[in-house]
Amino acid sequence: MKSADIRQAFLQFFKSKQHEIVPSSSLVPGNDPTLLFTNAGMVQFKDVFLGEDQRPYNRATSSQRCVRAGGKHNDLENVGYTARHHTFFEMLGNFSFGDYFKKDAIHFAWEFLTSAEWMGIPTEKLSVTVYEEDNEAYEIWRDQIGVPVERIIRIGDNKGGRYNSDNFWAMGDTGPCGPCTEIFYDHGAEIWGGPPGSPEEDGDRFIEIWNIVFMQFNRSASGEMAPLPAPSVDTGMGLERVSAVMQGVHSNYEIDLFQNLLKAVARETGATDMEDKSLRVIADHLRSCAFLVVDGVLPSNEGRGYVLRRIMRRAIRHGHKLGQPQAFFHKLVPALVAEMGDAYPELVKAEEQVAKVFALEEEQFAKTLEKGMAVLETALAEVQEQQLSGAVVFTLYDTYGFPLDLTADIARERGLTIDEAGYDALMEQQRQQSRAAGHFKVDYSGVIKLEGATGFLGYDRLTDAGVVTALIKEGEQVESLAEGDSALIVLNHTPFYAESGGQVGDTGYLRAEGVLFEVTDCTKQGSHHLHHGRLVEGSLSVGDKLMAEVNGNVRGQTAANHSATHLLHAALRTVLGDHVSQKGSLNDSLKLRFDFSHFEPVTKEQLKTIEAMVNEQVRANTPVNTAVTDMDSAVEMGAMALFGEKYGDQVRVLSMGRDNFSVELCGGTHVRHTGDIGLLRITSEAGVAAGVRRIEAVTGANALAFIDEQETRLQSVCELLKTGADKVVDRVSGLRQELRDLEKQLQEAKAKLAAAGSDDLINQAQDVAGVQVLAASLNGVDDKSLGEMVDKLKDKLGQAVVLLASVEGDKITLIAGVTKSLSGRVKAGDLIKFFAPLVDGKGGGRPDMARGGGTNVAALPGALAQVNDWVASQL
Repeated sequence: MKSADIRQAFLQFFKSKQHEIVPSSSLVPGNDPTLLFTNAGMVQFKDVFLGEDQRPYNRATSSQRCVRAGGKHNDLENVGYTARHHTFFEMLGNFSFGDYFKKDAIHFAWEFLTSAEWMGIPTEKLSVTVYEEDNEAYEIWRDQIGVPVERIIRIGDNKGGRYNSDNFWAMGDTGPCGPCTEIFYDHGAEIWGGPPGSPEEDGDRFIEIWNIVFMQFNRSASGEMAPLPAPSVDTGMGLERVSAVMQGVHSNYEIDLFQNLLKAVARETGATDMEDKSLRVIADHLRSCAFLVVDGVLPSNEGRGYVLRRIMRRAIRHGHKLGQPQAFFHKLVPALVAEMGDAYPELVKAEEQVAKVFALEEEQFAKTLEKGMAVLETALAEVQEQQLSGAVVFTLYDTYGFPLDLTADIARERGLTIDEAGYDALMEQQRQQSRAAGHFKVDYSGVIKLEGATGFLGYDRLTDAGVVTALIKEGEQVESLAEGDSALIVLNHTPFYAESGGQVGDTGYLRAEGVLFEVTDCTKQGSHHLHHGRLVEGSLSVGDKLMAEVNGNVRGQTAANHSATHLLHAALRTVLGDHVSQKGSLNDSLKLRFDFSHFEPVTKEQLKTIEAMVNEQVRANTPVNTAVTDMDSAVEMGAMALFGEKYGDQVRVLSMGRDNFSVELCGGTHVRHTGDIGLLRITSEAGVAAGVRRIEAVTGANALAFIDEQETRLQSVCELLKTGADKVVDRVSGLRQELRDLEKQLQEAKAKLAAAGSDDLINQAQDVAGVQVLAASLNGVDDKSLGEMVDKLKDKLGQAVVLLASVEGDKITLIAGVTKSLSGRVKAGDLIKFFAPLVDGKGGGRPDMARGGGTNVAALPGALAQVNDWVASQL
C-alpha cells in the first residue's frame, strides 16, 4: 500500500466518522512564539484546546507536515543513522474538541489499523500502553477491544516526578494535560528490542505507530489538577512509520516515499552504494528544507533561518562525502515535487523558488567551506584529549558559517567530541554583547490581565466617545490618574488603530471637560487597544467618559502609505514573479518600507516599471473595496495571506486597483480611492538578508518633497560643475576619466620611487650565517608599494630575509618576505608573529610573505635591532 494511499485512507476514514478534513498548516506556527516550527498535528488547534478559539466543527482530521530540528524536539543528530528519525515527517491526526473521548478515540484507532476494510494489520502484532493510573483506558482496551492483558502495559511516572511519564502529556508546565495511550507494532523477533517499559525498549522491534492523548485536566501553577469542563482528544500517527508497516519493511527509508528520492540523490551525487547513510541524510533534509522554503523561511544566521541553513549545509556536506563537490542539492527539487506534489500543491507552485534558494545557499556555502575546512583540519590535527575546543567550534560558526552540528558531525567521523559547553559560553557572551548594544523600551503591557474587549470603530470614523475600562501605570492597574502621569488607557471602544500588520498605531487625544490625555501610540494586547501617552491636564478615573480624537492628518498619510504598499506588492509580483512574498513591512506617516523575497538586486529598469505600474493604478482613482468573509471565500476571491500572520474564521479582504490589481487579507486602515495616494516614488532598494530585499518609498506630499529635494541637489551639482542639468552626466563622466588617469600616473610615480628606494636599501643588508638580512623603516609608503619593494629586494639580495616597516602618523605597516630557498627554515609568517607584538601589533601570513601592523612607533628602532638575532635563531 503506497504512502499516498495510506494518507488518503486515513483522512477518508475519519471523514466517515464526521470529522472535518483540515489542510496542513504552515511549518511556521502562526503568532506562536513558543514554537520554532510546527512539530505535531495539534499545533494548529492549540488555541482551540486552550479555549481561546472556536471552530465551526468539533471533530477534525489532518495530515500535518512537521519539522523537528531545533528547540525541544531536535532529531537532527539521529537523522540518517537510525531507521525512523527524520527532520521532516507527516503526522496523521484526529481531534475531538469537547466531543468524543476515550472510548470512541480508542475504537476509531483500532478499527482503522485492524479492520480489513482499512489497514488490516494483524491484531497479534499490536501492543498498547496506558498511563498507570488510567483504569478507564485500560478497561476499554481489555474489555471492549479485547487486547490480551499481557499486551496492555501500564507506564507510571518514569521521568523523575509526579505526572512525568512517557504516558502523560502536557502542553506546558501549566494548562491542559492528561494521560495518553499508545499503540506499538511488533516488527518481529529477528529485530533487537523489547516492549515499552522494558530495559530493551530503545530497540527497533516494538515501534510506536499511534498516540492518543486524553486532555482531561487543567494543571495550575500550584500543581493542582482540575478536570476540564470539555475533555478533548489529540491523536497522532506517523505516516512514514505506518507506511513501513504496511509495506513490510523495517526502515522508514525503505518505503516508497523515500526510494525514488534516494535514487535521485544517488544519481546527482554519483553514489553507487545505496546503503550509504549519507544518501538518507540528504533525502530527509531535502524534504524539510524544501517545505520550510515553501512556508516562507529563508536561510539566515538566526532563528528559523539558521535552522534551515544548518540542515541545508549538513545535506551539502554529505554530498561532498559521497564525492560530489559541485552544487547538486537544488537539482533534487524536481524529484521531490514528483513524489509529494500531488499531496501538497503548494510545493509544485513554489518549485522554481525552492530551487533558487537551494542554489544560492550552495553557492554561498561553497565560498566559505574551503576556508573553514582548512581551519578545521588544522584544529583537528592539533586536538588533545580527543576533544575539539569550544573556541575553534565558535570560530567556525561565527566566521565561516559552520553550524554546531556540522562541526560535531565531522569531529564524530574522526572519533572526536566537541567542547559544547565552551562553545555555548562564547555564544552567550556574544548574545550579551548584542543585547548591551541595543536599546529597548519598557513594555508594561506584557503583565496586564484585562477582561472584555475593545471595539474598534476606526474604519468609519476618527472621533468617538468611549468609557475608560482600565488604567495602567508602571505596569499596575490603578483606579485613577493625576496630571502629569504617563500611563496606558483602555476604552470599551475606540477609533484609534492599534499597531499591527506593519501599520503603526494612531496618535491623537482623549478629551473631556478639564481633561486632556495625549496619545503617542496605540498597541494591542489580545482583544484590547492600549492608548499610550501622558495626562497633560486634569485627573482621570476608571468609568470616566472620554472623547477619542485621532490625528487625521497622520492617519491619512499612514493609510496612503499602507495602501501604496499593497499596490507595490502586486506590482513586484507582476514584474519579478510569483515567488515574491512579503517578509515584513512598516507603514507610518512619513514613508513605507516593504521587505520581500527575491534573490538578486532589482534593476533600475525593473524599479522604474514597478513604480510606473503603481502610479498608473493611483491615477486610475478606483475605489478601495473591503469585504468581511470566511477564509475559503477569501481564497476564492484571490486574496493573498501574509506570511507569519494568523487569521480567524472571519477575515477582511481588501481589493484595490483596476481589474482587482491587488487583493489581500488586511485589517489595516486604507484610502477610499487609489487616487488619494497621490504619487509613489521609490527612494531605495537593497538587500537585508539572504534572499530578502527591501524597498522604501514615499507617497503624496512626501513624494513631492523628495522630488524637490533631489532637484535642489542636482542644481547644486550643476553649479559646482558649471554646466546645465542636461550635460551633468557627461561632465561627471569626463571628470571620472581624468581622475583615473591621474591615479594611474601616481601609481607609476610610486613604483619608480619604490624601485629607487629599494636600490638605496640594498646597502643596509647584513650577512647572518650566509643569509642577507634587511630590516628597515620607511615613512609614508603605501601597502602596495611596500610589497613591491620587498619583492624587488628579495630578487636582488638572493638568499634573503626582508622586513620593511612603513610609518604613517601613529600607524605602522609591516611586510616580511623570505626567498623560497630559505622558507623551509625561516618563515615570514613567524617573523611577523615575533616582530609585531614588539610594536604593540599583530599579524601573520605565508612562509614566503606575511603582513602585520603596529601602533608603538617609539619601539620600532629597538624592534628592528632584534631581527638579526631572531633570524640567526632560526638557521
